[in-house]
Amino acid sequence: MRIEHAVVMVTGASGNLGRAVVETLASAGARLALVDRSADRLRRTYGDEDAGRQYLSTDLLDASAVGASVAAAVNRFGRIDALCNLAGGFRMGETVHESADATWELMWDLNVRTMLNMVRAVIPHMLDRGGGRIVNVGAYSAQKGVAQMGAYVASKSAVIRITEAMAAELRDKNINVNCVLPTVIDTPENRAAMPKADPSKWVAPTDLARVIAFLASASAHAIHGAAVPVTGLS
Repeated sequence: MRIEHAVVMVTGASGNLGRAVVETLASAGARLALVDRSADRLRRTYGDEDAGRQYLSTDLLDASAVGASVAAAVNRFGRIDALCNLAGGFRMGETVHESADATWELMWDLNVRTMLNMVRAVIPHMLDRGGGRIVNVGAYSAQKGVAQMGAYVASKSAVIRITEAMAAELRDKNINVNCVLPTVIDTPENRAAMPKADPSKWVAPTDLARVIAFLASASAHAIHGAAVPVTGLS
């Protein structure tokens, strides 16, 4: 995995998947611009900043705040080689005809708008630099409609289609855009929500992190517009 010394920007960096991705990237020698709503939460998770790690407190729904954080990362490291859009959210339980507008808006905001704000800020920099890699997080379930999950799968399906569109637009600019499609990720929250399930069949965060890190690395230079299933044993 060719990522040593690369500068990688990671959103949702203090979450379960974020922690696994950061650990994987850091162990491979990447330098990290870590984005979360709270820099204090990043410090509690990772300790103090150091030469290879920057903390950026950012509201991803605020385009101006996102732009400021991208500028700060470029000012600190000189470039952004890869962007990992990990921030997102999940809701289920309502049928489509009973789901509130607030549910649809929440899923769109968390899963799509956060990604759009980031790529709008980062891609112009990558174009100026002559290339880069972007990795988004879709969902395996978003490949078709699922009962009581309409708003979620619609938003994650949009992530997949937007990934494909960006890949088609940017591949001749030396920018790779791909996404991963996990099934249920083995997190404490999912174990609590599904106590009768068998988490050994779910996707371990570290396994998903390795796929994301590969797609963020120069080793994935020939991959464009892929939606990579990461399904564990489920």
